[in-house]
Amino acid sequence: MAKKEFTFKGKTPEELKKLSINELAQIFTARQRRVLKRGFTEQQKILLKKLRANEKNIETHCRDMVILPEMIGKIIKVHQGREFVPVSVEPDMIGHCLGEFALTRKRVAHSAPGIGATKSSASLSVK
Repeated sequence: MAKKEFTFKGKTPEELKKLSINELAQIFTARQRRVLKRGFTEQQKILLKKLRANEKNIETHCRDMVILPEMIGKIIKVHQGREFVPVSVEPDMIGHCLGEFALTRKRVAHSAPGIGATKSSASLSVK
């Protein structure tokens, strides 16, 4: 069985890379269209400049950066609050934000309750 090729709104990643920012904005959803229409922040422009210069080990705090077709195949380290998490950009991530792929909250795993936490635990021995 042949592997299905990825398309974004009927366009392949190669076709998307040839589009300008304004043409790309017409394909994106309203939220991303608004971001592209208003222009990038200075930090986002610096990130794009690093990506276009093919720098290695790119770290960024721009969690709100919209993933563009030119980012496909790159590894971007996105700040998670304490550390930078490597995010490998795949074609199906186009139109999403970088922060969606670097989760900031960990799963909570509770242990047994402490002494005095419940009425029944008050009668337990301290040993």
